[in-house]
Amino acid sequence: MKNGSVDLPDEVPVMPLPGAVLFPHALLPLYIFEPRYRDMLEHALQHDRMFSVALIKPSCPEWRAPEDFFHFATVGLIRACVGRDDGNSNLVLQGLHRVRFSSFQQETPFPIARIDIIESRNDTATVETEALGEKVLELYRKLKRVERRLPPNVDRYLAQLGDLEMLADLVASTFVDDPLRRQRMLEESSLNQRLRLLISYLQDEIGSAAV
Repeated sequence: MKNGSVDLPDEVPVMPLPGAVLFPHALLPLYIFEPRYRDMLEHALQHDRMFSVALIKPSCPEWRAPEDFFHFATVGLIRACVGRDDGNSNLVLQGLHRVRFSSFQQETPFPIARIDIIESRNDTATVETEALGEKVLELYRKLKRVERRLPPNVDRYLAQLGDLEMLADLVASTFVDDPLRRQRMLEESSLNQRLRLLISYLQDEIGSAAV
């Protein structure tokens, strides 16, 4: 499957995690120590260097079957991986594209899911899209004033960003703390609606930070 210049495989390993939602374009540092995820990482490195992080449902303290985690996720590419003497690993996963798990080729010791690529419904930016993007940038500037910390260089990058889909994903990844809200944004295929959700969530974050 094609995602821009990157070929996505038809199936990927899945790492269900509590509270973790990976967005396209965002970077997620991970520490791999469970034996099943060591196996998953080895599988990924031997194949396409890709896997998905899936959010475990809040009703499940830990996952036991595919129904215990959300099936809408992001495929990530392993950008860096450093093995340790104890067999554990530190890695950085870069989000590539939204996908939906259509079925599972394997459930244990780690899931392997067949994936469908999910495209945004807004192929071209409209006047409304541009206005929503400007509002997101306005709220982003307010968050800077209440001393929310930013990743290195993201300030200049976001200010110059013309890709509103990337803007929505990077700001959501950085500033939206609630994992269920992050999941809701990840699952929204309409760019305009995604920006509206982000505006609402950022307004809540600003209100919380100002207290």
